[in-house]
Amino acid sequence: MRARVLWPLIAVLTLAQPVWADARMTILIDFLRLEEAAQILADEGKLQAEELQQEMLDGHGGPFWTLQVNSIYRSTLMVEAVRASLEQSLNAPDLEEAIAFYGSELGQRIVTLENAARAAIIDKAVEAAARARYTALTGEDDPRLALIIAFAETGDMINRNVTSSMNSSYQFMRGMAEGGALEMSEDEILSDVAADLDDIRTDTEEWLYGYFLMAYNPLSDEDLRRYIAFSEGRAGQALNRGLFDGFGQAYETISYVLGQSVARAMLAEEL
Repeated sequence: MRARVLWPLIAVLTLAQPVWADARMTILIDFLRLEEAAQILADEGKLQAEELQQEMLDGHGGPFWTLQVNSIYRSTLMVEAVRASLEQSLNAPDLEEAIAFYGSELGQRIVTLENAARAAIIDKAVEAAARARYTALTGEDDPRLALIIAFAETGDMINRNVTSSMNSSYQFMRGMAEGGALEMSEDEILSDVAADLDDIRTDTEEWLYGYFLMAYNPLSDEDLRRYIAFSEGRAGQALNRGLFDGFGQAYETISYVLGQSVARAMLAEEL
């Protein structure tokens, strides 16, 4: 009798667990301000797409190009991709630890600084200044730069960003080739992308370290060490992996579709 009474309750609790996990993930997404970050990245992408139009379409993309770009760079799609990735990478204890860190005063300051710096560095002058600061500090045994490098190393951020950039370049060229505007085999595309590895790595180091120096400038060394400690832990590693995988997947999809859109616009212009 007791077993028959209890099993409906057990079933209800089991069904409730995914709902609870979904609610907790929503809290983390809110603390990370992913919607704000994704909108910044979408705005950045639209500006880059405009530069692409000038370089590859001679500024003749017109309404078709604008429509395509607005459809491609949708912040909601980025958030969905990242959320799905985080759900795969974070178990329940890691999720709770991430919520605790990013829900803290320091965690919220970090998110605010990161998003503000990412929005600011879209400006070419700001980007140049950030890169120049990093360049000026290299070889100087600067303690602040040493902390920044240590932070980047906790998540293997240089290698992951280089890989993401190369994958995005490959997908863009693949989209152009399948769209009929580029006559290259898959092996030729891979070879072309691989040839740029050294330049991509140098560019990534300058941009990323410049960005971190700017974003975390208001933090004390102790605050930055606390951030590094979280990032080195299991929850920080899982979170970093989920963010990279999610945004990486989103950027690969965006790059492929963007390549196809460029191809269609080029072919339409020829007609």
